[in-house]
Amino acid sequence: MTTVREMVDDAKSRIDNLSIDEVEAERREGDALLIDVRDVRELWREGKIPGARHVPRGMLEFWADPESEYYKDFMKPDARVILYCAGGLRSALAADALNRLGYSDVAHLEAGFDEWKRRGGEVDEVPQKR
Repeated sequence: MTTVREMVDDAKSRIDNLSIDEVEAERREGDALLIDVRDVRELWREGKIPGARHVPRGMLEFWADPESEYYKDFMKPDARVILYCAGGLRSALAADALNRLGYSDVAHLEAGFDEWKRRGGEVDEVPQKR
C-alpha cells in the first residue's frame, strides 16, 4: 500500500517546487496564473493570495482539460501555472495532475498559503457569497 506522504513525495520529485520568494517574484511579474486549490471555506476563513483564481481541488482536472465539458477557458495548457494549498500537499498532487494532462509549465508553492500568510505575505479577503 502507498501512503499519501509517499504520493506527495513522488509528485514533488516531478514538479517545480517554489519558495515563497519565488512565487512572490512571479506574482509581481504578472505572467503566471496563480491557482488556489483549497476548499472554498478555507478561502472564506483565511483569504487568498491577491490575483489567484480559485479552482477547487476536486474540479481541477475537469476545469483544466480542454476536452472536458467543465473546461474553464482561463486554464491554458501552455501558460505558466502556479498552484497552492494550505500546506503544499494538495498543490503538489494538483501540479503533478496538470503535468499529466499536458500542461507544460506548472509549479506549486511548496510552503503553502499558511506559511505565506504567517510570513506576512499579501492576502485578500474572500467574502462568503450568500
